[in-house]
Amino acid sequence: MNLSERYSRQIMLEPIGEAGQKKLSQASVLLVGVGGLGSPIALYLTGAGVGRLGLIDGDVVSESNLQRQVLYTEEEIGRPKAECARRRLQALSSTIEIDVYPYFLTRDNALSIIQNYDIVVDGCDNFATRYLIDDCCRETGKPYVYGTIGEFRGQASVFNYRGGIGYRDLYPDEMELTASPSKPGGVLGVVPGIIGSIEAAETIKIITDSGEPLRNRLFTIDVLTLKTEILEF
Repeated sequence: MNLSERYSRQIMLEPIGEAGQKKLSQASVLLVGVGGLGSPIALYLTGAGVGRLGLIDGDVVSESNLQRQVLYTEEEIGRPKAECARRRLQALSSTIEIDVYPYFLTRDNALSIIQNYDIVVDGCDNFATRYLIDDCCRETGKPYVYGTIGEFRGQASVFNYRGGIGYRDLYPDEMELTASPSKPGGVLGVVPGIIGSIEAAETIKIITDSGEPLRNRLFTIDVLTLKTEILEF
């Protein structure tokens, strides 16, 4: 395979070039959750040429997922998401190294997994996991690319990057946020596509040292009005 040809449209971009493409090929990224957010994140990081991708998710594909989780097909309903995602991503790029963890991130396994990757990207859907990611990223010095969605809205940021704030700094009330069990809510299928793509872009920017990542900033969007804001801290 001619990798120079495959990534030519990225290599010709001045902030990336051959040096940036090499950084991508040497980078390792852990994706926590391969659902609505994780689907576009995984597809675009694989397409961009990230060398090693870890996928952690203990869920299986369900029919209600297919409206927004574009990694999967009807034939995969009932199968483990992490395994199905690996097959899809390997079909997109045979050169990528993919680690599969077909279970959920917990206090018992988080640190040992996260310490093996350069960057952690948030594709999860609950507060407890986000606090866990933030704690482990603080301890190991890893950047945490964050995203969340609901109904017609979404937000994204980059935590613990070059001395920047963390998730706990933005949302200090852990007991209040995790007290009630999360309930499945409605979401327009394109919303995770938008936020997941932004998370993928932030990850690529960090790896290639391009542009201005969302360090100490929070991006928000309302798809119904297309109103966007960037809040600075």
